[in-house]
Amino acid sequence: VMLLVPALPVPEFWITQLNYIGLYSIVSLGLVLLTGVAGLTSFGQAAFVGVGAYTSAYLSTALGISPWLALFVGLGLAVVVALLLGALTLRMSGHYLPLATICWGLALNYTMANMEFLGKYDGLLGVPALSIGSLSLASGRAMYVLIWIVALGAAIAVTNLLDSRTGRAIRSLKNGTTMAEAMGISTFQYKLLAFVLAAMLAAVSGWLFAHF
Repeated sequence: VMLLVPALPVPEFWITQLNYIGLYSIVSLGLVLLTGVAGLTSFGQAAFVGVGAYTSAYLSTALGISPWLALFVGLGLAVVVALLLGALTLRMSGHYLPLATICWGLALNYTMANMEFLGKYDGLLGVPALSIGSLSLASGRAMYVLIWIVALGAAIAVTNLLDSRTGRAIRSLKNGTTMAEAMGISTFQYKLLAFVLAAMLAAVSGWLFAHF
């Protein structure tokens, strides 16, 4: 239903707001998987949005690399960062884990905001719009369709994941680790998997945001 909205005579303001809702929905899907299903609290997901956005913006402006190629570079970087941070913090429990995510979330934010080649607090200017062949996605209505296709695809992917054997293992994490480990589930491995997948969804949203 959301995909039909651009065809209606609605104000551009509506389109812009719905674009932002779509972008935030993609990040929220990662939090549903990480916090709602796996029971892991993270206050640092916005940092992964920044990783995806800054990577694509820098590569497409400074190096002239296609934004579509920059997407995969941003995803790869988000995975590496998530693996590193997850290995350091996901063994924590109780209130220590949320505090740790606040710490590295703020650290990444201030790190990116103080890098000269990323424009510091002013950010990067002249980020190119996405295009598919000769079709430009520079307008809000064109970008709207891509954002909501990605949101819909992400929702279907997360649903299918949670209905799989891996998804059942992730679901078991919320009720503690003892029972899951007694059934042969490597709880840390599945915690790390949920963390990385949530980071990837956030990075995709950041990539779309940078070129919106």
